[in-house]
Amino acid sequence: MSKTIKELAALLTEVSVVGDENTRIQSIAHDSRKVTQDTLFVCISGATVDGHKFIAQAIENGAVAVLVEKDVIVPKHITVVRVPDVKAAMHLVVPYFYDYPARKMRLVGITGTNGKTTTSYVLRAILREAGYKVGLIGTIQIMIEDEIQPIHNTTPDVIDLQCILADMAKAKMDYVVMEVSSHALAQDRVIGCEFDTAVFTNLTQDHLDYHKTLENYAKAKARLFDLVSAAGQTKENKSAVINIDDAASLVMLEHTTCQCLTYAIHKESDLRASAINVLAKGANFTISGVFGTMDLKLKITGIFNVYNVLSAVGAALAEKIAPQIIQATLEKFTSVPGRFELVDEGQDFSVIVDYAHTPDGLENILHTARQIAKKRIITVFGCGGDRDRTKRPIMGRIAAKLSDVVIATSDNPRTEDPEFILSQVEAGVQEELAGKPHEKIIDRKTAIFRAIEIAQVDDIVIIAGKGHENYQILKDQTIHFDDKEVARAAIRGKH
Repeated sequence: MSKTIKELAALLTEVSVVGDENTRIQSIAHDSRKVTQDTLFVCISGATVDGHKFIAQAIENGAVAVLVEKDVIVPKHITVVRVPDVKAAMHLVVPYFYDYPARKMRLVGITGTNGKTTTSYVLRAILREAGYKVGLIGTIQIMIEDEIQPIHNTTPDVIDLQCILADMAKAKMDYVVMEVSSHALAQDRVIGCEFDTAVFTNLTQDHLDYHKTLENYAKAKARLFDLVSAAGQTKENKSAVINIDDAASLVMLEHTTCQCLTYAIHKESDLRASAINVLAKGANFTISGVFGTMDLKLKITGIFNVYNVLSAVGAALAEKIAPQIIQATLEKFTSVPGRFELVDEGQDFSVIVDYAHTPDGLENILHTARQIAKKRIITVFGCGGDRDRTKRPIMGRIAAKLSDVVIATSDNPRTEDPEFILSQVEAGVQEELAGKPHEKIIDRKTAIFRAIEIAQVDDIVIIAGKGHENYQILKDQTIHFDDKEVARAAIRGKH
């Protein structure tokens, strides 16, 4: 990628350029540590950090131009682009700099509180079975076909995202399947992305520390449907795929003007699941739609996965994938890392690791466990620090109501006192406990070992909250921590 300052400035209305307009830019960065030779350094004034203070470091690392909204003093060879609002300017400049990569591929965006990751993996598998080259941007990782890259946010920031999409376009991806978080939509991280199919899974309590109300949260999600429905786009065949069993679907539908495909279990819809039989190691059900019927025998289980499969099938049909390809893929599909994932070391009880970290997510996996449990359910869970505090007692009540043994522990405490977090979880646990065994163990490793120590034949141990994550965020450090690794060690130690 290479553009001149003159080309970039031409996109902006209120702009002044001091220095050489013909300075050529090879990259864009807003983190001075990521600056390399011939970079445009974008000075964002954030809540805690002001990029203008890092100009000297950026220049030292190779920046040749700066995008600013304040008066700055720089060496004469540095070109200064001054605008009233750096973020607004960045949203115009960055997609252009990377040649609007999302226009060169089909882009499927998946939003919702729960189910985004499983839906994206199922859809990726279907598209690949159909012969397409597929990129994936999600909570767990970025994938360019089978090449894996780490990820730090569910949806990367606008610069990183456009750069990733440009890499995918260069690698000749036909499709990109992307999880789109409410934060990304509210913060315009997906600006410059042309979506072709948008999927809504569900909306339950989460991120209220940021959005404040469920109404605001729903409106943030609905921006994806504004984007897919927008006029004057470069690609044709725009679709929305919406779960109408969820009350927030009404908000998504209000923001959708492109063709819409609805799915449900309980309501009349374009795609509907029936004859559902949830088993210990899979689920059988039938999907009915305009294409006819599809009888499925899946290797993934739980009602929540019936919904996830419906959303992926809806997106695949919207993208004109043949039903027989969809069915063949679904019946081969096995699992997603950290999503109701079995930890099997040959023990005579079940251990399941899941990412469930919201009230709805925890309730879903415990209901599924209850359907397949022969004996007790032992639940290990916690709540993250510096996040929505209102969900802590709610999750405590759910765990106590649907489990036989509850072990409350730390998740990612971050800067909060783990003891205080657990006291808020405990308030909910105590309301529903009704004499059931209950322990509070701050150290997560100790809690997991304790759950496995007390597990007996045919019990189910649920370890909820972190799923695929292989780290734990403490007050002053981030440590390596993997629930599956710890569980395996505990099981092996028990034999």
